[in-house]
Amino acid sequence: MYLKKIMAATLALTALAGQAQEKPFNIIPEPVEITVTGQGEFQIQRNTMIRVSEPALASSATYLADYMDRYLGIPLQTEIPKTGKSRRKGNPAVEAITLKPGEPACIVLINRKNGEVSGGYQLEIIPAEGIRIEGNDEAGVFYGVQTLIQLLPTRAGVLPILPAVKVNDYPRFTYRGMHLDVVRHFFPVSFIKKYIDYLALHKLNYFHWHLTDDQAWRVEMKCRPELTEKGSVREGEILGLYPGKYQPLPYGGYYTHEDVREIVRYAAERHITVIPEIDIPGHCMAVLATYPQFSTTPDEPKKAALTWGIFNKFSNVLAPKPEVFDFLKDVFSELCDLFPGQYIHVGGDECAKRWWQESEETQQFMREHGLKDEKALQSYFVHYVQDVVNGKGKTLIGWDEILEGGISEDCIVMNWRRPEFGKKALKTNHRTIFTCSAWSYFNLKESRTQVEIGPRGPLPLEKVYGFQIVPDSLTAQQQKLVWGAQGCLWTEYIPTTWKAEFAVFPRMSALAENVWSPLEKKNWENFSRKVETQYERYELWGARYSEAFFRTQDVERKR
Repeated sequence: MYLKKIMAATLALTALAGQAQEKPFNIIPEPVEITVTGQGEFQIQRNTMIRVSEPALASSATYLADYMDRYLGIPLQTEIPKTGKSRRKGNPAVEAITLKPGEPACIVLINRKNGEVSGGYQLEIIPAEGIRIEGNDEAGVFYGVQTLIQLLPTRAGVLPILPAVKVNDYPRFTYRGMHLDVVRHFFPVSFIKKYIDYLALHKLNYFHWHLTDDQAWRVEMKCRPELTEKGSVREGEILGLYPGKYQPLPYGGYYTHEDVREIVRYAAERHITVIPEIDIPGHCMAVLATYPQFSTTPDEPKKAALTWGIFNKFSNVLAPKPEVFDFLKDVFSELCDLFPGQYIHVGGDECAKRWWQESEETQQFMREHGLKDEKALQSYFVHYVQDVVNGKGKTLIGWDEILEGGISEDCIVMNWRRPEFGKKALKTNHRTIFTCSAWSYFNLKESRTQVEIGPRGPLPLEKVYGFQIVPDSLTAQQQKLVWGAQGCLWTEYIPTTWKAEFAVFPRMSALAENVWSPLEKKNWENFSRKVETQYERYELWGARYSEAFFRTQDVERKR
């Protein structure tokens, strides 16, 4: 009888252990591989030590410590070796951080520098030793930290008791981005940094910063101070849906060089590259309000646009004049010096070519330079800026209209219209970023009944998740040119920070899994199950979010 009781108890414990192992993890984006390695657990205690293999990992250690303290109220300690010293001995692929007998378990961050996929990492939770994160590079260590964060509780006051697991993970695409339009509505530096944190928590690595458009110029140019003195402010704006109600209250704001450097530095600590966009030769009414002589109708008064969207497709454009090209050289040279990243965005979209067609001066320029049509003239502008940017050692990106008149192969195309335009870019040997509006514009409302963020849509969560980033009918070489994808947030109808958060969440999470996780690990049913926990994380971070997914799916949240 006693033996039977022992056997019954053993079977019960085995069943419970099996249930524990089968408990699903709620990690977004889904890792390549996650395995339960044992029955034990590890609890992160107050003052648990974070140890790093080299000083360059200090930002990842500090990030984790700050997260634990800010959101869970658990202070950790960090041990950073002095600059010039490393814990690495012998084989550079083997780390020498070991625990001495009786030494408390800790969190160890290691840069293996093994030359494998950038951003790849291994995370292992070993009950007797602690947590070990080994990255292929510094970015990989940081992404391992993000996965660890997603294993933590989603509310303060809950003990961070973690199962014995091993995660092997790496990104599917090199480019994983989010865009923010700060022109239609301006956002303070504090929110830009918060937005960058949201990207980091989703393992996104590019921040596309839309800084100029018809409605305003938002970045200081010391070479042209008039741009922010006049071009950063519009005389009022339209409230509500077009035609809306005119509010004659000046609206403005811009980022100084100091602001930009602070944001770029903040992003770099989170392994995010900032890509600034100066939109030319269309979407330039803020420039023309400052310099009317740069337009095809210099004698007509100009002002920054008050309306949104399609109405500004017909706004005047830059004219091909010597003083305009001098302006472009000055501005893009300063932009390259201000932003240390490799990429500069030239815009190039929705250029109203009728103004060039109606200008005899422009037509004369085209004849003199052998430009057969206005598409070729648009390419002339893009090529000119590309020469400036390339001269600074950087690479140009533009919206897919830049293909219309022909561009050089080293220019990267950002496909915002139908995927067919992205396929055209790939078939003409261009690296391509897919951000097709029907799947990737998060200013579109999430459901038909949603009233918080504007008139267009819907773009439901499932559609974002299901976007096919790599089109069909491509050769193997063309598939390699698919650099990645991004989500966009245009802010015509998003005047506040809470609406910006409401628009991107939870759709940023769907984007993140789409650009990070391998195709075979993507599963809508699994992702939709994880959304519940992700909402709890949004609440922990203090972020607003849309619950349209639960309403449209007729699913009750398990609060």
